[in-house]
Amino acid sequence: MFSHYAGIIPRALWKIFFILNFVIGLIILYPIFFILLLPKNRYNAAFKLMRFWAHWVAIIPGVIPRVTRKSALPEGACIYVANHASYLDIVLSYVAVPNYFVYMGKAEIDKAPLLRIFFRDMNIYVDRKSRAGSYAAFVAAGKKLAKGESVFIYPEGTIEAKGQLKPFKNGAFRMAIENQVPIVPITFRNNWKLLQNGGFFKAHGRPGIAEVIVHEPVSTAGLTESDLVSLRHQVREIIASELKLK
Repeated sequence: MFSHYAGIIPRALWKIFFILNFVIGLIILYPIFFILLLPKNRYNAAFKLMRFWAHWVAIIPGVIPRVTRKSALPEGACIYVANHASYLDIVLSYVAVPNYFVYMGKAEIDKAPLLRIFFRDMNIYVDRKSRAGSYAAFVAAGKKLAKGESVFIYPEGTIEAKGQLKPFKNGAFRMAIENQVPIVPITFRNNWKLLQNGGFFKAHGRPGIAEVIVHEPVSTAGLTESDLVSLRHQVREIIASELKLK
């Protein structure tokens, strides 16, 4: 019985500290974010501040990012595609990718008063419950790509708490083919072991090394709709090849 609680208490205390650090950082930086996100010509500055905050959120509670980049990132617009097994993935995406990008995120974020500021214009809401809403997000992302802005997508569509890779949805790959932009696969190897989605007391929560692999870009030049399934499979296999499930 004692050993059972000996594991629960440290996890709970660490998660409380992680959440407090997240909230305090956001409250302190919120006025600066608010000012930077008012005019669109300051989005790059807001992105740099987001990267600073991401390092803050991760490192202070003891999550040390270890990013391996297998090649240089594309110079123009691209689509970043990653597995999604922890809320740490979102934080560490800003650590792993230094180049400006916009997120495609769930429409439910609009209900979070402090976080919704980032999706007002800079990022893109996706209402997965509405076909029209999903299509509108797809069109908005296409416009961002046409402007030379990269897009970050989790093609599983939801968090997989045990790190297993779920089937990928087609949206990111159709978008890449239609806009003829490369896909950069990213593997978050062990984030779920550091901050696991699930019960507050039962799920993992601890400091440690967060391993991130940024893979070589996958070209979509010349690909058509008929190549969509093979492209999706190729990218999923690349991400899966570096997963750390044990």
